[in-house]
Amino acid sequence: MKLNYFGLVIAGAATVMIATSALGQKKYDPGATDKEIKVGHLNPYSGPASAYGAIGKAIGAYFDKVNAEGGINGRMVKFISLDDGYNPAKTVEMTRKLVEEDEVLLVFQPLGTPSNSAIHKYMNTKKVPQLFVATGATKWGDPKNFPYTMGWQPSYQSEAKNFATHILETKPGAKIAILYQNDDYGKDYLKGFEDALGDKGKTMIVSKVTYEVTDPTVDSQIVSLKASGADTFFNVTTPKFAAQAIKKAAEIGWKPTHYLNSVSSSVASVLVPAGVENAVGIYTANYIKDPTDPQFQKGKEWDDWLAWMKKYHPSGSLTDNFNVYGYTVAQAMTQVLKQAGDNLTRDNVMKQSANLDMTLPMLLPGVNVKTGPDDFYPIEREQLGRFDGKTWVLFGKVYGR
Repeated sequence: MKLNYFGLVIAGAATVMIATSALGQKKYDPGATDKEIKVGHLNPYSGPASAYGAIGKAIGAYFDKVNAEGGINGRMVKFISLDDGYNPAKTVEMTRKLVEEDEVLLVFQPLGTPSNSAIHKYMNTKKVPQLFVATGATKWGDPKNFPYTMGWQPSYQSEAKNFATHILETKPGAKIAILYQNDDYGKDYLKGFEDALGDKGKTMIVSKVTYEVTDPTVDSQIVSLKASGADTFFNVTTPKFAAQAIKKAAEIGWKPTHYLNSVSSSVASVLVPAGVENAVGIYTANYIKDPTDPQFQKGKEWDDWLAWMKKYHPSGSLTDNFNVYGYTVAQAMTQVLKQAGDNLTRDNVMKQSANLDMTLPMLLPGVNVKTGPDDFYPIEREQLGRFDGKTWVLFGKVYGR
């Protein structure tokens, strides 16, 4: 009996040792080694949405900082950023290259609703993270059907609801004109806006006009919207077309109460090209600290961002909030990879992405990053702001949950 008992103890101890050894083992999927983590990225450095190229450059500059400081858990980040020109067909081609040739661990921050829609099923079939996508379409928060895709910014529908709520509170008799991109991005904003207006929307909305990303300008659309007699304008456009819309409205003397979607709120990339004098009074929604806002141009968070810009991204504009955006989302990605530790599998990357509860330095006060296994919407809070000719002046409460 003693021998049998002793044998059981030895066997039990061996089992514990094996289990402990297994727990300590490093686990890697393609794109990860002891020395390196390959992170893929897609951005429109060219084409109709090329203003967003600033985001990709900022993310690359942040990973330069991470690597200079020793990497993530001792591993260098190899950031492979490709230009898809905001063309879904090109997005598919470039994504296949990243996944099948470059063998990245994940594809991070691919930009654009039509672009991400084109690779949505592919990424989930391949079980490769399509992580923190740079679009607020509601479809990116569906872990049940698409467990390898996660959004980042506040949803377009919730943002549009905030604008509609503000209109109902401040201008209930408004005659509203809407310009939107003719795809899932534009339609998502439209749905949230119309849902919030409810039955009143049938009488309040007097004109809805679309544009295609291949259109050279939206000048004719703005002329048409003015002719509708609208006194309120919901501008759902990417930067190039947003600047055109603002400028054309001023040229033809149309001065509606103007709501501009947050994805085109950059002072440097949109309002300056449009003429800042033409943008005075425009409303938008904010969730990151705008670098043109004097109240945020002080303290450690600002000093750290400014020091990073000067050292790692000196060619970037200090007035472009796309550089704040890139810095912030790269911090989130860095945190996920830190949490993943030595278990750098694609499944664990998604598990860690769905286990975040943090604030980041350049998010607005009251805005946080929080996810869960059933919550793939990292940021859900925003605050409205109004442009005064120099910066976005925040007002009211922080919307969201």
